[in-house]
Amino acid sequence: MSDLFVRKATGLVRSWSVFDAFVYAFFSINLITLGLYSFSQMYYFEGGMVNALIVSAIFIFFEVIVYAALISVMPRSGGDYVWQSRILGGAVGFILAVTGWWFILWLWVPLYGDMFRHIVLVPILAVLGAKDTALWFAGTQTGAFTATMIALVFIGIFITLGMKTYARIQKVSFYGGMLGLLIVIALLLTGSPEAFKAGLEANATSMFGAAPGVYDKTVELGTAAGAITPFSGGSLTAIFLVIPYMVFFNLWPNWGATLYGEVRGATDFKRNISGMGWALGATTLLGIVLLFAIKKTIGWEFYVQAGGAWWNYAWGFAPDATPALPVWPYPALLAAFLTTNRLVQFVVVALMSLWWFGWSGTVFLSSTRVIFAAAFDRLLPEKVAEVDERTGTPIWALVLMIVPSILVAYLYAFNIWSFASLTLCSTLVIAVTFLGTTISAIILPYTKPELYKASPIAQYNIAGIPLITVAGVIFGGFLVFLLYQWLIDPNALYGIGLKNTSSIIYMLANYVLAALIYFGFKAFRKSKGIDLNKVQAEIPVE
Repeated sequence: MSDLFVRKATGLVRSWSVFDAFVYAFFSINLITLGLYSFSQMYYFEGGMVNALIVSAIFIFFEVIVYAALISVMPRSGGDYVWQSRILGGAVGFILAVTGWWFILWLWVPLYGDMFRHIVLVPILAVLGAKDTALWFAGTQTGAFTATMIALVFIGIFITLGMKTYARIQKVSFYGGMLGLLIVIALLLTGSPEAFKAGLEANATSMFGAAPGVYDKTVELGTAAGAITPFSGGSLTAIFLVIPYMVFFNLWPNWGATLYGEVRGATDFKRNISGMGWALGATTLLGIVLLFAIKKTIGWEFYVQAGGAWWNYAWGFAPDATPALPVWPYPALLAAFLTTNRLVQFVVVALMSLWWFGWSGTVFLSSTRVIFAAAFDRLLPEKVAEVDERTGTPIWALVLMIVPSILVAYLYAFNIWSFASLTLCSTLVIAVTFLGTTISAIILPYTKPELYKASPIAQYNIAGIPLITVAGVIFGGFLVFLLYQWLIDPNALYGIGLKNTSSIIYMLANYVLAALIYFGFKAFRKSKGIDLNKVQAEIPVE
């Protein structure tokens, strides 16, 4: 068997504890970056935000069960790719996993860059008095692209340093970020709408040079943009229509699944569920508390209107409706407006920036392991399967993430070929990958009975049906609902379906590229006497 793979073992090291995996999952469903970014864009729905947050978390918990079970059966670096290729076949596994974990993550890079400028650069620069630089980053395409390039430098360094060092960065960011969030919540819960309005007017003028009347003008622009999303309530149908946007933020407690070949104790099913499940539960609870705090002092209607005013202009729906507040309405910065003490304001935005730094590596860390796993199976050049002996990092896999993402970031920042409209494609394509893995989980007990019976999950059944199968059917049905809403988009809510030609062409191009690589390398290896069907029938040794 050792002759099938590039070498006898992967060379990756189990350098993470289960707690490290929990922190990674917690940051993957990042309340401050992904959460607040998504909430601000969800201003035109009729279903309650809190309701959608809770209902989506219930369905996503079945995702946690599916992935925790698969990890305990096959805790291998590469996750989705390894499971799908060994259960559904090499072509399906490679095409779905490579598209979902490699190509589409190039599109995530400008999104990480966008959040970097809104959550880190702009608030910190503004508090330090660098108004013009802050506004350049906040309001120009060149500023957005530059922010993404700076973000890429940080991300590249963090991942190059290796899993062990990144775990330390995560922990510092976790504790510091949580402290910052507690301060923000305390400011909001002890503040008042009147104090917020006064603080907004004073700070928007002093920090950003905004004209007087920011509050009232924002209400006017937000109302014109159609900002109506309620804090809670709405019909069941309306709530479910919010969820396909909500999951851009919280579909990812399993994001570390591709890394579990490097996590100690990964065969423990209960511990896997605990790590991902607590990350999902804690984030959901914190989200409810933060949204309630925003409602109390900023005012829910104003918060939704501020998001509508910003994105209606940023997306080009109303190019003449320049926001009165010339920066993204970041709740942590708005909370800092409740005090006039610049030192306190700086501490708040600096601590809250750690939510981005602790999360930033997720854009490439999981992906590099999928690329590595494919290269280890000889579906990519052997060079890509090399790891740095000191850090355990697959450097060439990282290069394959960074270089193409620069081009995609440029296209996105300057909206070439309508790239700025493709945001939710980043979630859709990964959801397709998750569906492939979910199908693998459903059929695992029946197609790989010996592997299943020898695993820790064989003892868990519901009415005689394997738990992994039951959870897979529920989560798979949820994914089918999401995909239908995104692709067919009968209510014209998401903008990435069949009516958006750019999104369909982009996604199909990714799948075609993956297919060309797979069948091209399969033919090449066959000419060298290597049967990739035999390679992908074996489970690699970590």
